[in-house]
Amino acid sequence: MDPLPSSVLPAGVRARILRGINGLDVHLLEAGHETANRPAVLLLHGFPELAYSWRKVLPALAAAGYHAIASDQRGYGRTTGWDANYDGDLAGFRFMNLLRDAIGVLFAAGHRTAEAVIGHDFGASVAAYAALVRPDIFRRLVLMSAPFSGPPAVPFGDTPPARGPDIHTALANLPRPRKHYQWYYSTRPANENMWQAKQGVHAFLRAYYHHKSADWKANKPVELAGWTAEELAKLPTYYIMDLADGMAETVAKEMPSPAEIAANQWLPDSELKIYSEEYTRTGFQGGLNWYRVRTTGRANGELEVFSGRTIDVPATFISGKSDWGIYQTPGAIAKMQKSACTRMKEIHVIEGAGHWVQQEKPDEVNRLLLKFLKEQ
Repeated sequence: MDPLPSSVLPAGVRARILRGINGLDVHLLEAGHETANRPAVLLLHGFPELAYSWRKVLPALAAAGYHAIASDQRGYGRTTGWDANYDGDLAGFRFMNLLRDAIGVLFAAGHRTAEAVIGHDFGASVAAYAALVRPDIFRRLVLMSAPFSGPPAVPFGDTPPARGPDIHTALANLPRPRKHYQWYYSTRPANENMWQAKQGVHAFLRAYYHHKSADWKANKPVELAGWTAEELAKLPTYYIMDLADGMAETVAKEMPSPAEIAANQWLPDSELKIYSEEYTRTGFQGGLNWYRVRTTGRANGELEVFSGRTIDVPATFISGKSDWGIYQTPGAIAKMQKSACTRMKEIHVIEGAGHWVQQEKPDEVNRLLLKFLKEQ
């Protein structure tokens, strides 16, 4: 697999392949690589994204004196060596192994430490564990759009843990029957539904990105009272889906008009084409396997080893004001501030941005990142 051509990348950003990283050949984007001895910043994307999602951030970090590094993570893009078969081994997608991938990328890029690890969406989970487990390597933490409430608790004590009602049954029994997107993403049909969407992958991704952005004006997040079907049903359908719909049908209902697409400056069709061409080639199963690891709980045992441990490096959180991601897990944002991170500097909520904050409002994101990186 060849790296992305320079013609589609910003000036100063190069693409290359790092061979033999934890069983992968990793596709890397980087900026600031021309000068030796720069501090590294490692950037981790989410779903359905790519290293390319950091195209507006890499040059700013490089201009400020950093070696900025972003890879297509396991399951994505031009990184190869992972299994796209639904019936394949999920073990490679465990969070500790994803962290091992990240450390391997950092080391192969010539660094033994990173001034910061920055994670967006599902990449924030890997970034959080990086700072939790290896603060000697990752000196600062930036989480975007997805709060981290700490590692799972060991599920044993003096009394057995209480079993709550089945949230999936409760969602399905609502007057408007619903289902949770993460468990839908864990099902066998999910990849085919999106990869072979009737509208095509490009139109599917256009609607998906639009639906979760500030351009979709109904994105007006509020804090939920708890993990109940009635409260979760307040979330938009890209999180709490109609029971009968796949994700392709869900977002098709919110497809922007041709005029809205033409007016989109943060993700013009020429840039969306990078995503749609990659996902047309690979499908979505690699990214969906991350959700399967989470929903099956199969990685919880090794994560429970860190139960009660806190993130003690300086940390900050950045999100869009129109991003429901802050609230999709009730109580997570408060736990992140009060218990999971002991040095959470600030929480920044950016006006005019939704879930894709570093793409929708890159100038403000870059300003906040550089300010945080320079703080003592």
